[in-house]
Amino acid sequence: MNEPIFKLSRVPNAPISDRELIADLQRIASCLGTSSVSYDRYKELGTYHADTFQRRFGSWNEALRLAGLEISSRINIPDEELFENILGLWQHYGRQPRQRELGFSPSTISSHKPYYRRFGSWWKALKAFVDYANGSGSELPEQQAEVYADSQHKTPRDPSLRLRWRVLQRDNFKCCACGSSPAITLGVELHVDHIHPWSEGGETVFENLQTLCSICNLGKSNLLPY
Repeated sequence: MNEPIFKLSRVPNAPISDRELIADLQRIASCLGTSSVSYDRYKELGTYHADTFQRRFGSWNEALRLAGLEISSRINIPDEELFENILGLWQHYGRQPRQRELGFSPSTISSHKPYYRRFGSWWKALKAFVDYANGSGSELPEQQAEVYADSQHKTPRDPSLRLRWRVLQRDNFKCCACGSSPAITLGVELHVDHIHPWSEGGETVFENLQTLCSICNLGKSNLLPY
């Protein structure tokens, strides 16, 4: 059989639509013959990065719901993912998260059970997170192994959990531009932003990062500092 003359290929860095993400999730479920797809299984078989679903839809379970699939139940979740979820909640609320808030977006782990299985209680889970985030040492294995195609950068674009925690703590979980905080104003979303933009050669280091709310971050865009 002759090869087709014309083939389609995705342009590098082209935006992915919600429809494409959901369709790929449904495709994996169909291939597996299951009514649900776990986060880890999608990481193995999916076309896109699994974290994209959490950023786009608020949680993995919400992506499953939109795809018409059953909510997945996971065990043996890695510590780094449990901690990442705690940081996401801390960042969202601008304060220490409460156990009951696991059941609401932006939590990607909808139950306290994984934390109880691993640490014994929610309080002990929070203490383990703080000890880890405040500690020194190597970053996550996947960050160490990542190869960057852009040779002008010595650091990854996305700050690690520890680095985001340090920046948010330093800035008291408040926007450095307007001072807004999710602890005071409902709906405020905090981002960790590059002061000297990544697209202009800025590195992902503590001194080049700041906390901005989503509105100020959108307004700043990739403008260079004075």
